[in-house]
Amino acid sequence: MVGGEHLRGVMGLFPTGVAVLTVQVDGERLGLTVGSVVSLSLDPPLVGVSVARQAAMHELLRRARSFGLSLLAADQTGLAQHFARGVPPIAMWTGIELRRAQVDVPLLADALGWLECEVQSTVAAGDHTFFIGRVTAAEKGRSSMGALVYRSQRYERLRP
Repeated sequence: MVGGEHLRGVMGLFPTGVAVLTVQVDGERLGLTVGSVVSLSLDPPLVGVSVARQAAMHELLRRARSFGLSLLAADQTGLAQHFARGVPPIAMWTGIELRRAQVDVPLLADALGWLECEVQSTVAAGDHTFFIGRVTAAEKGRSSMGALVYRSQRYERLRP
């Protein structure tokens, strides 16, 4: 039987893209760095993201009708670290530059791209929940900039 730490070590060899998942519900907004974003379908346009059930984001996202994903560019390690730390909500957005979204979710400025999604369904997956979102808006950002990836417990720059 494979243990969680062993699985983490093996999967850590495989780079994943880094994004910041954002929600806003009843005036409360939250962001969380994730590396589990996956494109699921083009027709209809669906993406999925996995969130640990113990994460502060989990219950807020369960209540949300929509969420945003800011796909981080190679030079946005600081943003990835900021939203990965579990910064208290009162300080989470201090000094963070945002861009306007079509739905009521915060999106981070200067990202590689942005997805705005309506929550379509959820699937229990061990100690996580897999949230499936229907993409209602998708926009490219700084396409000349490479992507930020996470591998072996480190952020790395993926060149364009």
